[in-house]
Parts: sequence; structure tokens; C-alpha cells
Amino acid sequence: MVNNLFSFSRHGIQDFLLIRITAIIMLLYIIYFCSFLFYLSEFSYVSLTYFFSFLFTKLFSMLALTSALIHVWIGLWQVLTDYIHSKKVRVFLQLLIMITIIGYFFSGLFIFWRT
Repeated sequence: MVNNLFSFSRHGIQDFLLIRITAIIMLLYIIYFCSFLFYLSEFSYVSLTYFFSFLFTKLFSMLALTSALIHVWIGLWQVLTDYIHSKKVRVFLQLLIMITIIGYFFSGLFIFWRT
């Protein structure tokens, strides 16, 4: 049997697991950030800058952003394949969404790692 190593086909179980894993990562990040806000005595630019200056926070923020973007891509891919029947329109919309997701990723890199 020949396996195609460079296939873009996906399987339902992979999407299912990725959606669940990314949702858990985003939930953990929300808990982490909300606990910071809860124990914060004064909400200011300085306190947020201090919080995001930690390496762990930067890494966790990028992991949460990447998880959110993977979550969005799988969800929108499923919606587009279910409801957009014209292949040309679907491919165009998928390309537009992918360009937007890549832009969000690099924006996050720039914002979190510029200092």
C-alpha cells in the first residue's frame, strides 16, 4: 500500500482532537489571565506591561493565540465545506481566511516579542 506523505486531506478524528485540545489551552489561558486580573490591585498600563514581560506569559500567550487560530481555521473550514458548494468560491474564501490567520499570527509575534 502506498501512502501519500504530502496530502492535505484530513481526518475527522484529527479535527475533533485538535478542536478539543485547542479549547482546553484557550480555557487555561483565560483562567491564567483572569486570575492575574483578579489579584491585581490597580489596573494600569504598567501592570499589564509587567505581566506580559515574563517569558512564560509571552510563550503562553503565543500558544493561546496559535490555538485560537487553529480552532478558527478548523471551524471555518468545516462551515465552508458544508455550506459553500461552489469550489471556486470555497477555495477563494479559504485562501482569504488563511491569509488573515497568517496575518494575525505574525501580528501576535510582533506584539508579544517586540521588546
